[in-house]
Amino acid sequence: MNHQLLIENLTNPALLFFALGIVAVKLKSDLEIPTTTSKFISLYLLFSIGFKGGIELAHSSFTSEISLVIVFAILAAILVPVYVFFLIKKNLGIENAGAIAASYGSVSAVTFVTALQFLETSNIKSDGYMVAVMALMEAPAIIIGVVLIRSYNQEAIKNQSLKSLLVHSLTNSSVLLILGSLLIGYVANEKAAEGIKPFTNDLFKGFLVIFLLDMGINSARKLEDFFKHGWYVALVAVIVPLFNGCLAAFLSQFITSSQGNQFILAVLAASASYIAVPAAMKISVPKANPSIYLPMALAITFPLNITIGMPIYLAIIQL
Repeated sequence: MNHQLLIENLTNPALLFFALGIVAVKLKSDLEIPTTTSKFISLYLLFSIGFKGGIELAHSSFTSEISLVIVFAILAAILVPVYVFFLIKKNLGIENAGAIAASYGSVSAVTFVTALQFLETSNIKSDGYMVAVMALMEAPAIIIGVVLIRSYNQEAIKNQSLKSLLVHSLTNSSVLLILGSLLIGYVANEKAAEGIKPFTNDLFKGFLVIFLLDMGINSARKLEDFFKHGWYVALVAVIVPLFNGCLAAFLSQFITSSQGNQFILAVLAASASYIAVPAAMKISVPKANPSIYLPMALAITFPLNITIGMPIYLAIIQL
């Protein structure tokens, strides 16, 4: 089953278009996504993720267990970037450390979908509100990443208060868009929200492949930077997700009795974002090198989770 999941996901058009971007650069092709188009797609992906999460949240009746699950998820999205940042900033620099930290504090939608398939084949159910939990983990990780970068980047900020750092991070275009979309999705009239569903849902995968094509092109142009740090970043991309996933799998039993929800929390904690965070960092922290943090999340952590990680997390939960 794990082998089949790996084949299905590695032949996913989105991942193949990422590879095409790398191939295009290596073949010295003139293939390129215009900068304005690239920024629009980044904003669209953030909007779509936030809006869909808000709608799912609106459909969930709040209970103490749901509240605990949401708090647990947000705490993970805050704490993971902090420890990852301090773990790697000496070796990779402030901007790159912040982007990588945000990636590992945030989540991967594709990994989430794969986790649902894994549960289905294992005859284990999870609750629908976990989609909203996934969306809620995006913004805190991005905020923490931006705050950490701005706190330690002395060239960008001198004598700037924590309050102004937080205000700037919260009003940053990418963070404001995903939080605003989440809130709008939550309060929106259901019938009216259904009217834009073709835009937020049906077009998402198409825009995603173009976004990953663009990220593949940008990554390939600086790919030597990844190989320069290869052994170190590869090690981080293996150890960090496994540690996060195993810890979340163990701790989640204290906040929800559902094995499916426990498993999803573990997978979310273990996953790394290669959609929302790169889209946000492209706008917020252009100095962060996508050829380091994107291959870590997409080429190492993603296949690691769907082949080795998920069976380990489920085994811990079932023990």
